[in-house]
Amino acid sequence: MPWLARHLALWSRTVAPLRPLSASAACAQARNASWPVARDLGSVGHARRKVTTRLSEWGMSDLADTVELLVSELVTNALRHTHGPVRLNLCLRGLHLRCEVEDADSAGPVRRIATPDAEGGRGMELVDVLAENWGSSGTDAGKVMWFELSIPDTARTDAHAAHRAAHPVR
Repeated sequence: MPWLARHLALWSRTVAPLRPLSASAACAQARNASWPVARDLGSVGHARRKVTTRLSEWGMSDLADTVELLVSELVTNALRHTHGPVRLNLCLRGLHLRCEVEDADSAGPVRRIATPDAEGGRGMELVDVLAENWGSSGTDAGKVMWFELSIPDTARTDAHAAHRAAHPVR
């Protein structure tokens, strides 16, 4: 797909209603949230706040610190190393939380080995250590970097209660 077509596809989704861009059918039936990310490094803090607020609403504050750190890494990488629109997606399905950062660049991540005195280059190592699973997948508009975390037992009860309250059985 040509560069312009990829960017138009992702930009059109950025201004569309909030929804995951490459969500699977299972994710569409689960709780999810999606936000465009401004092309400004200051928007990394905004992304962290959005995620923390949503995790609190879903009764999963126990995951907030880890998710904040990993979201910071993926969003920062997308803003520093790609061009065009960026989108952040959260999806709760089953016993896992999946976080995705989409961009219009098809090139996957490059893992570097940081020297002890290096100022950067450790982001993907943090993702590798803290996430249960992570990866990169190609999309029609570029790629999505994602990670998954298991929901802790304490959060499972709170998350199910919050879901039942938001979706009463009729």
